[in-house]
Amino acid sequence: MADDHHLPFDASTPSESVDEHQIKKSITEADELKQEGNESEALVSYRTALSRLPRRKTQTHSSDSLQDDTPDRGGTRSSSSKVQTQEEGPEPANIPSEAKCAKARAVLNANIGPCLVELSDYSGAVESCTQSLLDDPHYIKALQRRAVSNEQLSTWSSLTQAQEDYKSLLELLPPTSPRKKEMAEMTGKLKSLGNSILGNFGLSTDNFKFEPNGQGGYSMNFAR
Repeated sequence: MADDHHLPFDASTPSESVDEHQIKKSITEADELKQEGNESEALVSYRTALSRLPRRKTQTHSSDSLQDDTPDRGGTRSSSSKVQTQEEGPEPANIPSEAKCAKARAVLNANIGPCLVELSDYSGAVESCTQSLLDDPHYIKALQRRAVSNEQLSTWSSLTQAQEDYKSLLELLPPTSPRKKEMAEMTGKLKSLGNSILGNFGLSTDNFKFEPNGQGGYSMNFAR
């Protein structure tokens, strides 16, 4: 996992809420433990580094953010489409730092995934990679690691989601990437496997459409 330990922090962008030194120390320890084959201890160090980062900000909607069609006292209808974030007011000055923290969370969660795979916790690896993709939806390593983990689960749903991740990788990888052929082969194999299972019920993978659900994963729709 040494290739993933470079986090987007530097001395020129300090953040009062992030102890960058301790984060980097935890990641260095995790990388060394991973190289030694100590997956359990590496997992603890990666999670320790992750715990020192700010949590992902979520968007909330106030009660008046929805359309209000009730007439006011003057007989006219009032409406509001205002969307509130956690706090009102001007945009915070540390937006670049938040972006760096999001990238750091993505890297750490993606690194946690392979540790869980080595410990045979494939469901945990899928969830960890999904958390990574919430911070960086186009993170190639997280997509690939989630696809591999879903393959190991070997359920029809997990295999189908692995197929969708490989499709996303085909779109994200550069045209000249030698990995595109590998991704295309995996997509074809997974579709064939899915069809062989669904064929017993008179169905095929074409009957199921998967769309990004905005939560790092996919939602499934059935169509005859």
